[in-house]
This record gives sequence, C-alpha cells and structure tokens, in this order.
Amino acid sequence: MKDSVAEEHLYLAFSHQYRDSIFPLHTSISLFLLSYCDCKLFKVFLVPTGEDAGDQCVTKNLAGDLEVHLISRCQLPVVVQNCSLPAVVVKDDKFCRAGLSVVLRHIIQKTFEADPSKKYVLELLGFKKTCLKACAEVSQWTRLCEISIPLAVERFLMASPEQCQAIPPDILLFERKLGEPVRVHNDDKIRRQKLQQQKAGAKAAVPVLGKEATEELKSGAVHEHPPSSLELSVAFSKLLAQEAPDAISREAPCIRRTKTSDLPLLDHVFAEGLYFTVADLVLLPCIHQFLVSSKKEGKNLVNLPLISSWYRRVQEVPGVKKAAGKCNMELLQLPELSAPDEQLQDSSSVPDELEEDNEDSHFIGGPRPTMTKLMENGIEAKFSPHPCPSWTLDWTSLPSAVSPGEGKMSRDRALRKQQQLNNLVAAVTKLAKPGDVIVDFCSGGGHVGIVLAYIMPSCQVVLIENKELSLIRAKDRSDELGLNNIWFIQANLDYFNGTFNIGVALHACGVATDMVIEHCLRARAAFVISPCCYGFIQNTVKFKYPRSHQFKEILSYKEHMILCRFADQTAVQLPLERRLIGKQCMGLVDLDRAWAAEERNYSVQIISMEPESCSPKNNMFVGIP
Repeated sequence: MKDSVAEEHLYLAFSHQYRDSIFPLHTSISLFLLSYCDCKLFKVFLVPTGEDAGDQCVTKNLAGDLEVHLISRCQLPVVVQNCSLPAVVVKDDKFCRAGLSVVLRHIIQKTFEADPSKKYVLELLGFKKTCLKACAEVSQWTRLCEISIPLAVERFLMASPEQCQAIPPDILLFERKLGEPVRVHNDDKIRRQKLQQQKAGAKAAVPVLGKEATEELKSGAVHEHPPSSLELSVAFSKLLAQEAPDAISREAPCIRRTKTSDLPLLDHVFAEGLYFTVADLVLLPCIHQFLVSSKKEGKNLVNLPLISSWYRRVQEVPGVKKAAGKCNMELLQLPELSAPDEQLQDSSSVPDELEEDNEDSHFIGGPRPTMTKLMENGIEAKFSPHPCPSWTLDWTSLPSAVSPGEGKMSRDRALRKQQQLNNLVAAVTKLAKPGDVIVDFCSGGGHVGIVLAYIMPSCQVVLIENKELSLIRAKDRSDELGLNNIWFIQANLDYFNGTFNIGVALHACGVATDMVIEHCLRARAAFVISPCCYGFIQNTVKFKYPRSHQFKEILSYKEHMILCRFADQTAVQLPLERRLIGKQCMGLVDLDRAWAAEERNYSVQIISMEPESCSPKNNMFVGIP
C-alpha cells in the first residue's frame, strides 16, 4: 500500500440523526462509501448545520470504524466555507473538491491509488470511469442520483403520515428506469448470447466461482441464489473478477446473421445497467431509509417490484452487507414481488422537469422565417461598440506560466486565445476594485483566472471547474507563479455558494452560460462572459427558453431552438453568407439573454471581441447591476 502524500480533510454536513442514518443523506452516503472501500485516508469532520446539533454520540454509532471530529462552520478553511458540503481539501491547501459526486469519485480514486489491489473499488466508476461524472445541471441521471432521490427521501421522512401516503415521483422514476432496456459497451455480443440461449431453451450459464468467491458465498456475502439470467451471470462475473460466461462456445450462423435491431434487449441488474457502480452505493442508503419508513407505516410496495429486486440484489454484492454493518444499517429482507399487470403509473404522475423534453429537436428549414418574425416585431441583433478595441496585455513581458501557450496548445491557437483573453481582461480591469473577489466559472485550465490573479494581486480569484485534470493543470501553473490570491474548486456551479463581485467565463458551453449569468444575478455581481456551443442549448430543470419576456411573447421554444442551432454555423470553413447568418443568430440568442438580465435590474452590453477572427464564438456580455 502506498503512503499518502498529504493528509486530506473530508467535511460532511450534520443536521440530525434518524434511525440508522446521519442526515443530510449525502453524509450517510459518503460514510457508507468509505466503509465499503475500507478507506481510512481522510480525516473526517462533521459540520453541524444548526445550533442544536451538538456533540451527539453520532461518531460511535453510525460512522462505522471511522474516527470522526466535530467542527463548526466558522472553523472551516475559507475555500470550504464557499462550498456546499460534502467537500474535500488537502490540509492547508487551496484546492477544494465539493459536491457529492465529485467527492465520492475522489474517494474511489484515492483508495485505488493507495492500494491498487482494490480493483473492485475502481470498477465503481464504470465504463471509461464516467459514472456520475457528468454534472447534475446537464445529466438527468446524475441529478436523479445526487440530488432528486436524496431530497425526496428526506422530505418523505420528515412529512406527517397523512402527507406521505404517495410514493415520491423521483422514486417512481427510478422504478421506471430500472424497467428500461440496458445499453452497455459491447452489448451486441451479450445480446447474441442471450438470443442463442433463448433459441436453445437453455438457462443462463452460471459463472464458476473461484476460491475467494466461494468463501464469500458460504459467508452469505455474494448471493444466496445462483444467477438466474445471462445478465446476472455477466454482472456477478465482473464483481468476482472472472471472465464473463459464454452462453455457448460458438455462435450459430443464424445468430451471427441476426440484425442488431432484432436482438433481445438486456434487463437491468443494477442501477446503471449490468454492472455495480457508485450509483448503486449512492442510492442504497436513500432507498433503504424509504423502504424502512414505508414498512413501518405498513405501506404495500407492490408498485415497486423492480426497486425491491434491485435492493435485494445489491445486498448480494461482496462487501455491501459488511459496510452496512459498520454503518449500523440493518438491511431489510424483502419478499420477491411480481410486477403488476397494469403499467406502473401514468406518465402524468412524474413531474414535467423529470421527463425528457419530448418536443422535436430535429428541425427542418433555415432560420430566416424566425429572424423575419423577430424583425417584424422590431427585434434585431444589437452590438455595442467595443470600449477598448486595441487594448492588449504585453504578453512578451509576462512569465511563460501566465500565457495560454502553457496549456500545450498550438502556436496559432495560443495567439487566438491571447486575443480572447485581451478582451475579457480589459473588461474585467475596468470593473474591478482592490479587494474584489473574481470568480472564473467553467475555468478549464485556468487561462482567464491565472492572468487575472497575476495582473491584479489586490483581488482574490476563484477558479471553478468540474473537470479534475484541467483544474490540476491550472493549479500547477499557479504554483509555478507563486500566486497566493487564487483558489481552486472542483465542483458543479450549484455547489459554489460564496459571495463575489465579478463573474467571468470564457466560452461557457450551452446552458452553462445561463447558469453563470444566474449565479451572478443572485450574487448581484457584475459579469463578463463569452458564450459558446449555442447548439447545446435546451430546456433544463432550471432554465426554459426563450429567457426574456419579449422573446417569449414572439417565439416558441422550437423557434428559439432554430436560432440556437444556426448560431453554431460560424466556423471559418463555412461560406461567408452562412457565417453572417450564424453571427446574427448568435446576436439574437444573446439579446434574449441580455434582456432577461435587464428584467432583473442589470445593464447589459453585447460586444464583438476584437479582432473578430480570434474565435468563431466572438460575442461577449458585460453586465453591471
């Protein structure tokens, strides 16, 4: 086992204890993962959220064999005080990871780094190590696991018996997802095996258990019954680090000739499909609390046959019962339930925000009718004159670590990036005052934030980015420069709750631009933002388009999406006429955003960067409260 380089502190919120869990549920989930991974690499702190959360016996009863310390919010490191918990920070460092998914993924990675023999831990991250990597703002699945179900269960537990008669819609949505066909990497091969078994009328091959697995089986840690389907065989073979079973050693010719579209679909085994992942460990403490409460209230779980099967199956995974025992979770033994004949529920029972947007996103025709419709109502793209078109940083006098060329990009691209930075830095320096906090949202490798921190040492700069490797590169550059006015937060935007004066973002992708604007509006902060990837804009849980009242009165969602799709038609290799139309569409989409901000008492200008050739996406907002 490798020695840890530096002590890391894990901060978890603590509101109260209820039965065998610590609340909020994000804390119970984090402690459960630590127990499952048998991870002792972190010094764990509970942060009481209320005055009466006192020094209870929580550390002994529910934190497993971990040593847990209580700490008040005001004693937290400054960078952690700006984040929602859970959060992890290296002791005395300025790099913080915040939010449930980011923290859990970090725990998994650090556990494997410290002990590479724990391959089962790394497998929790799934295929290509992407499980729960997409942020909750854009991934419905991450949002369901990380936010919706934990909150739904907490509300369910706090409600009076009269109020919690109905199953929460988010639980019903999970039940429905468990009934959807599974898509996994290389599923064509597994589906052909399934077809061959069906044609042969044979039962699924049962994996032959190795010595270690056999011992676990005897101890009741693997599964009480042998796998009864090919999907179960494949799933448990992976858990036991064995080769997946072949249905029959060689496919029959008729099987090989079968079209992919005619192959049988695969059934769910675990939350994300065939394989056990961190998503299952996130959902287990939540579903467990819901089931315990439902059973206590005498509720019938007949409408949740798939969740019941999933709950039983997860208990069969090696290590789960042991982790539950450490955390004092008394897992239930549920009977097998058969699915009801009628459909589980009418789709109207699931809130609109949980549904995929059913509106057709494949548009036929160009943007001219929509642009004409706006012009007939007196609306055209408007661009303000650039306040300092010739202003530039003296890049030759700056240390190499300040230059975007340090990000290992081509010379031409580095020059264009410098030109983009000239525009944003010029706007920010006009707005900033000594002592201001400037937040670089969607910071990537820190091109904007590092320049701002270097040339404005009297300001504090915070970089927020969801991609770990990008932020690590930014921190390495900052360390090389010896900057002491800069902080790094790996988190989704929603998990940053600090106060700030100026928000900045260079090429925030799609809806991310609107998220940054909203963050700035809530903080009454000025903003300098360059949007990007207009084609990725779509309605989400929090954002509906068009944004402004003026545009909503004229355009439908579909018409607005036409503008967004054609706003991406600005690449230099496209014909000039099409690029000009794309630029007009960009201007109209951004005008809608600007007017929405002005409805909340902001003054907003839309400016074209200079030179316009610095980027096909060369619009820039400057908003002042």
